[in-house]
Amino acid sequence: MAHPKVSKAIIPAAGLGTRFLPATKASPKEMLPLVDKPLIQYAVEEAVRAGIKNIIVITGRGKRAIEDHFDLSFELEETLKESGKTKLLHEIHRISELANFCYVRQRHARGLGDAILCAQHLIGAEPFAVMLGDEIIDATVPAIGQLIDLYETLGAPILGVQEVELDEVIHYGIITPKPAGPGLFRVTDLIEKPRRGEAPSRLAVIGRYVLPPEIFPILEKTPPGKNQEIQLTDALRTLASKAPLHACLVNGTRHDAGDKLGFLKATVDFGLKNPELGDRFARYLKELRL
Repeated sequence: MAHPKVSKAIIPAAGLGTRFLPATKASPKEMLPLVDKPLIQYAVEEAVRAGIKNIIVITGRGKRAIEDHFDLSFELEETLKESGKTKLLHEIHRISELANFCYVRQRHARGLGDAILCAQHLIGAEPFAVMLGDEIIDATVPAIGQLIDLYETLGAPILGVQEVELDEVIHYGIITPKPAGPGLFRVTDLIEKPRRGEAPSRLAVIGRYVLPPEIFPILEKTPPGKNQEIQLTDALRTLASKAPLHACLVNGTRHDAGDKLGFLKATVDFGLKNPELGDRFARYLKELRL
């Protein structure tokens, strides 16, 4: 049986970025540069590599820079053209042609569940991907593509997970897993940010989801939780009680770039891989006396 194709991705980007203040006071966290590209561009390029061409960005006040980044920039392109900087010109023009973008404003910061609800009218009755832009996953096969492949095989919603240290479970949504195949689990329950002794596993949800449209009516009925936010985890628990919900171990190196230390680690890793800077950066790191 053929299952509907996943052609749309939601990237929530309405958060206040408080962990990076004061850098994010006037600039969106999603626009912080990781070597030579803003964080959100990594998520967009991952989606495009997985075959998604329709990107819905959930924004908020002070996020206009995101829209400008993925738009045409006639003045800049003309200046680069006149200066003979054809390589940069090609790169800047490519950004505006990566995907079809649509922007929806989340008027109140009411959590990830509410952010997804903001895109309901654009998703309709289709399955869709959700990608958290500050989770940077360096993988040969795009992380969201790994989930989409499984969705199109199983016809069931899929969460991306990776194993974390026991001391780190307090920072994540943790699944109760039932083995369903190599690297695949049936999710029987989820708990948001459990204490160490309450965690049912060390399998943490890492900001990559493929969800069915049936999640929308569940989100609409999900009461606000901590900080009066509508938690996606609560809606997923309800979804799992009604129909199969799976999780897969994502292959790839994950960086939590929404955290200062994680952002620094990602900068080092991607800096070393950069074809123009990598060798010189590696020599510099070797010269450091720590």
